[in-house]
Amino acid sequence: MRLTKFLAVVLVGLFTVPVYGQLSEVEQYNPNSIEPIPRYEHLFKRRVWRTIDLKEKQNKGFFARGGEITAFLLEAIQSGELSDIYANDSLTTKMSKDEFLDKLVFQEGIQIDAWDPNFEYYEGDQVKYEGKVYTAIFDEVNSVPSESPDDWEETPGVGDDVLFLPRQITLLRIMEDVIFDKRRSRLYHKIQSIELIIPASETLDGVQLPLAVLKYKDLHKLFKAHPESAIWINRYNSAENKNFADAFTLRLFRASLFKFENPDNDPIIDMYQGKRMEAVMASEWWEMQLMEKEHNLWEY
Repeated sequence: MRLTKFLAVVLVGLFTVPVYGQLSEVEQYNPNSIEPIPRYEHLFKRRVWRTIDLKEKQNKGFFARGGEITAFLLEAIQSGELSDIYANDSLTTKMSKDEFLDKLVFQEGIQIDAWDPNFEYYEGDQVKYEGKVYTAIFDEVNSVPSESPDDWEETPGVGDDVLFLPRQITLLRIMEDVIFDKRRSRLYHKIQSIELIIPASETLDGVQLPLAVLKYKDLHKLFKAHPESAIWINRYNSAENKNFADAFTLRLFRASLFKFENPDNDPIIDMYQGKRMEAVMASEWWEMQLMEKEHNLWEY
């Protein structure tokens, strides 16, 4: 009887297909990863979130004066070249370009009244006509602004919303999968998304402002399409300047661990009831744990 049970267990073990082996060809690969690793090759996987502070010295290559990665991304969004913008890192809920630009407003503009042909204007009065703002040069002016340059002076930018500048967007939050490939015995970092964040020090209410999440697969393609402008600057050797995509692949950045996969989806600082010093120490500790895990897996 015992022998029969033993043989039954052995047969079940031989013919049972692993869970990952039952997935379809499409399900085996993460569609948001560049060169995805099939799930049946995962020995270890953990999703983590890291924060890049572009003001840190080690990250200056992404934030060179006139060549900021944030300026590059804002221009791509405003031009429509980067059309897929997401509200969160689930990468399923999209936001429109107008919604993004609304979040980018630092201070709302002043309401300028439309020009009234039956009203006399005095020096310094401002009106809006055909989408442009004009300022009266003299008193008792009632001429058409666009046709009377002697009476009116076009004043570009007056009344417009004041937007955050690219150099005020100094935080990037990376969501990535840390995967140990059991076939190649190597650890890989597969970036899934990058979130643009304005720090609390730059907002009027003193609260950190997340702007939008961008799929890294789209960004990688965008960076490669602009080898002349998507440039990471090597501060010590300009012959070694690299494309932003290559800089991320080579991990030429310094980032702090913000969150790792957990049942409550809590950032590390929330796990320590907002105690910043303890959270910083815990972040470093978890980083060391990941490094130790990588070291141990190399023995596989």
